[in-house]
Amino acid sequence: MDYFPLFLKLKDQPCLVVGAGEIAARKIELLAKTGANITVVAIEIGSQVAAMQDAHSLDIKQKAFDATDLTGMRLVVSATNDRTTNESVAAAANRANIPVNVVDNPDLCSFIFPAIVDRSPMIVAVSSGGVSPVLARLLRSKVESAIPASFGLLGRFAENFRALVKQKLQHPNQRRIFWENALQGHIAELVFAGREAEAAQQLQAQLAAADQSQTKGEVYLIGAGPGDPDLLTFRALRLLQQADVVVYDRLVSKEILEMARRDGEKIYVGKQRSNHSLPQESINELLANLALAGKRVARLKGGDPFIFGRGGEEIETLMQQGIQFQVVPGVTAAAGCASYAGIPLTHRDHAQSCTFVTGHLKDGNINLNWQQLAAPNQTIVIYMGLVGLETICQSLIDHGCPPEQPIALIQQGTTKYQRVITSTLRDMPKAVENADIKPPTLIIVGTVVTLRKQLEWFQPS
Repeated sequence: MDYFPLFLKLKDQPCLVVGAGEIAARKIELLAKTGANITVVAIEIGSQVAAMQDAHSLDIKQKAFDATDLTGMRLVVSATNDRTTNESVAAAANRANIPVNVVDNPDLCSFIFPAIVDRSPMIVAVSSGGVSPVLARLLRSKVESAIPASFGLLGRFAENFRALVKQKLQHPNQRRIFWENALQGHIAELVFAGREAEAAQQLQAQLAAADQSQTKGEVYLIGAGPGDPDLLTFRALRLLQQADVVVYDRLVSKEILEMARRDGEKIYVGKQRSNHSLPQESINELLANLALAGKRVARLKGGDPFIFGRGGEEIETLMQQGIQFQVVPGVTAAAGCASYAGIPLTHRDHAQSCTFVTGHLKDGNINLNWQQLAAPNQTIVIYMGLVGLETICQSLIDHGCPPEQPIALIQQGTTKYQRVITSTLRDMPKAVENADIKPPTLIIVGTVVTLRKQLEWFQPS
């Protein structure tokens, strides 16, 4: 982050605006909404600023800026068209350690004004770090359209019951769950409709029925997809953002982890070949223990949890201990990586079936039905096959696949690091030998690979 987002309490605090034109008037209007005590210094006073004097109790000083004008100020805005004046204001404010914004001069700013969605007491601030104010405003408009105009009423409504809820539910996790349920359901809709009395009755009834002794949590088994955060489902995102703990694998991208609750605990249980930070049995126990302690646990797994994800084993442990769980399917690597590589898994001229297998080596061998996999008119998708690539290619050839059979290896598919290598069964091991391939990878075998030349669309940055 180039700027750290903060919300300043400026009520009754002295703030200085240097300049009194149209731009200065807009900044004065914003500051006035916070209840700040505003002083304006400018050689010429524009009509808009002059008209604001009584409404906002402005202290207007018609004169040139001087460093002594900063005395006692908590925040400074310079909104003049004169670069020399702006530089003087910024330099003086920095010497005095006072936050300063110079309009349209990000290089002189120690803080910037974000684009604001005002649903007081709820405030959403959007910023591009001064790089593109227009882009920030466009994003603000999208956020604004998604938030009801009466959303602020919900904040005021919740404020009225904070003390009562805290008295009834003494554990922070219980209060968080209570408020999440109350503020996302029928009670919220009543507030939006202006029926606050009914909403209050329902909230009090819900609070009276709350069970303080209920401490058992829940586990959300979430498929995180192959890497691109845009492929996460709506349901997965919702559950991820309400989880108290996120237990995640090595294949879960950093961008998806960023979508979790900021104050939630994150536990890495990364698993890769010959290097498991926790064995599977320990992961199963960890999920159960966290839920039994009253936590809502998001178990994030790359791809889909039920396709080579060992999700079934984790659920068995939860069922044995009577722990509630949900399963959220994810875009499996086969579908995601193939699509982003421009390789259809089925095609009427090439493949009428598709088989998913794991290429994991055990004792130097891969135990698969090679005779079946070598049959024509199908697509074979091989997970975890990088280490055993040479064995895979040779075994398919030995069981009847032509050495010229097309094959693709996709590295870190759907992400900005995606690489695709295409070759034949005979030549692929040599093609990969010096290519510095980094897992995770996916292998696709079949004549559908030849369609990549026509259908390639994703250009990773």
